[in-house]
Amino acid sequence: MNTALLLSLVFLFHQSAQEPLAPLSLQPLPTGTVLAEGWLEQQLRIQSDGLSGHLDKFWPDIQDSGWIGGDAEGWERAPYWLDGLVPLAWTLSDITLQKTVHYWMDYILEHQHEDGWLGPRKSAGYQELDTWPQFVILKALRQYHEVTGDRRVLPAMLKNVRCIDRVLAEKPLFDWGKYRWMDLVVTLHWLYEQSGDMDLLAIAERAAEQGFSWRKHFEDFRFPDKMKADKCIFDTHVVNNAMAVKASAVWYRQSQDPGDLAAVQGCLDTLDLYHGQATGIFTGDEHYAGKSPSQGTELCAVVEYLFSLETLLSHLGRPEDGDRLERIAYNALPGTFSPDMWAHQYVQQANQVVCRVSEDRVYTNNGPDSNLFGLEPNYGCCTSNMHQGWPKFVSHLWMITPAEGDQKEGLAAVAYGPCSLKTRVGGTAVHIRVDTAYPVDDTIRIVLEVTGDFPLTLRVPAWAEGATVQVDMEAPEAMEAGGFFVLKRSWKGSANIVLQFPMKAVSERRFNNSATISRGPLVYSLAIGTEWRYLRGDAPHNDFELYPTTPWNYALHADFIDTLRFETGSIKGNPFDPATPAVQAWTEGRLLPGWELDRNAAAPPPESPVESSEESTQLRLIPYGAAKLRITEFPVLKE
Repeated sequence: MNTALLLSLVFLFHQSAQEPLAPLSLQPLPTGTVLAEGWLEQQLRIQSDGLSGHLDKFWPDIQDSGWIGGDAEGWERAPYWLDGLVPLAWTLSDITLQKTVHYWMDYILEHQHEDGWLGPRKSAGYQELDTWPQFVILKALRQYHEVTGDRRVLPAMLKNVRCIDRVLAEKPLFDWGKYRWMDLVVTLHWLYEQSGDMDLLAIAERAAEQGFSWRKHFEDFRFPDKMKADKCIFDTHVVNNAMAVKASAVWYRQSQDPGDLAAVQGCLDTLDLYHGQATGIFTGDEHYAGKSPSQGTELCAVVEYLFSLETLLSHLGRPEDGDRLERIAYNALPGTFSPDMWAHQYVQQANQVVCRVSEDRVYTNNGPDSNLFGLEPNYGCCTSNMHQGWPKFVSHLWMITPAEGDQKEGLAAVAYGPCSLKTRVGGTAVHIRVDTAYPVDDTIRIVLEVTGDFPLTLRVPAWAEGATVQVDMEAPEAMEAGGFFVLKRSWKGSANIVLQFPMKAVSERRFNNSATISRGPLVYSLAIGTEWRYLRGDAPHNDFELYPTTPWNYALHADFIDTLRFETGSIKGNPFDPATPAVQAWTEGRLLPGWELDRNAAAPPPESPVESSEESTQLRLIPYGAAKLRITEFPVLKE
């Protein structure tokens, strides 16, 4: 390294060390800037027409919430719901939902306690002055401020966090708040950037010191196997861990400790190694559950993992986090909802062949109705928290890239789906529209309207070998998979940009040497005939058991990856409806009679290779998110 470069790096290091917070690698756009279009808009509309848009009309914990003066739950459920309803209402430009949000926020802001506390001081069954729900309402208020500019919000948030600080001085973090401190610190850092108030960083330091050390937890990981737990253990709890994915990155901004930075990948790798699933998520039903595809993952963990990845993308700007974000959003998220989103599961399974009340069950410590599709199977936290998944994903499809040297601020596509945005970046007016059937199709069309020098950064998935970009009538240009590609030029009005991400079917060997199939960001599962059997409840929010009407215990031929045949249909409507999947695949396999149910779940796939004398038959595969009953990890036949 030459001396001039070394001195430059030393200068930059000391310069950054003097800043209270390390800068974000990518700046998220304000909520409501990115709007869903095409099939993604339809998905959000289904969500709005389902539970998300109606809980306040019939579910007591929202309808009669203590947060609006009622006598029902006044702890985390209303803040959870609002944390998803705010982005849903403005991402859809839905006036009805926006009116609902305004009613709630008006009440909460107008009834803030004199000392700054928001909402009830105590909810039945919970400790007085439990700060955890405050963290959640602060996240919702931040988004509300972004979409409305309401002048009451920032003063109320600042008053609230100072109240939290006084509480923590007398009553340190405990239970959920102790393990979810990073959700407060994210807001404190944002508030600091709005106000410049150094006291906020002192509050963040107090919260981090009182909070659980997730960095140490993963550096000295002691839970490589399925847990045997009959009670809640906070450090192995699946939702806490999904939130913890962002912890070290969040704290690195303030600590600027390289060890915190290194801990981010250590956390992801550890969860993948011991508890990872094909959809990019990890098991937890309710606690770490190993790698068997019959173990479950809680819906709260899915949406919190998505938010953690969105946070990682902004903090670190790593393209691989965008790959995982899409994999979870396009598989695990829709896979746990009914097609009309009036019902959801508490836990989903990669190999899910029956969903019924199961007194004898494989879960670590979840209840007998955990994988039903219904209003609040097992526990109502997911009923209130599930709403943030899709709208926050849309909000984070695009982020702002910082000015560097002679390069101006620009925009980065960190994930892909049909959307549009109109904003100003670095003083430059920019309008973007994305037209695509991705993740079903490999073509993404971007119309960019901007004049002047403006860098456009494009994430290229690691699986997209041979990716190209074409601007207007120019020759296509190759892009390297697994990184960011920057288009630097002076734009003149409107430009048409076409991305091609070749999608090749690939297989991965997993539990007991079983095989999975993916193509692009989509994971494929066996389509199992499914009977939705009414169990209880009042329409449209019923509870259902799901029973298979066709065999599920198949093994794939050894050459299955070479014989796969894909058929792509229309992505209009809901691509995750098993009745009308947007894409399907065909391959061959044989029944494996010895592979049966075990404790009301598919037994772990037998160690491959396996043998079967049954006749070969064609197997139909559909996207994981569309397959409500499914086999995702298949045994493989001996050659």
